[in-house]
Amino acid sequence: MWNKDKVETKRPGNQLEEAVGTNGGPIAVDVNTDLDGINAFVGKGVSFKGVISYHGTVRIDGTLDGEIHTEGTLLVGEEAVLNAKVTAGTIVCKGQITGDIVAREKITLRAPAVINAGVETPMMSMEDGVIFNGTIEMAAKSRPNSAKAAALNVASEALLGEGK
Repeated sequence: MWNKDKVETKRPGNQLEEAVGTNGGPIAVDVNTDLDGINAFVGKGVSFKGVISYHGTVRIDGTLDGEIHTEGTLLVGEEAVLNAKVTAGTIVCKGQITGDIVAREKITLRAPAVINAGVETPMMSMEDGVIFNGTIEMAAKSRPNSAKAAALNVASEALLGEGK
């Protein structure tokens, strides 16, 4: 009766992607509706001021002014803007970070990330197109085994929307 000729449009189907669970093993995450692989999420358009402390994985797509402390994983989305002191186990960044960064395991900078920071980490990778203004100190610390590192790379790509 109403809008009989209207074509129904749907969101893309459920996209199951692999991520890393809290025990280090792979888990499936539905990137459209399911945030099981993420303990907290600061969405696009959200501004947060203060200190965030957590275990597990947090994704930030909004604006954060303050501090982040974790032994877990921090995912910084492409539209995220962080003016913060960041201390994390692993950081995967596609957004903007200004401040001091300590990644105990690894930091991965994915284009179009913009980093204006002093960085301390035992392992770092940076794609072409990343803008890095700052210093880096790389000290030999415990590094993740290759299987865990590979699973973490797959998880970060899935949670940041790679492979679309």
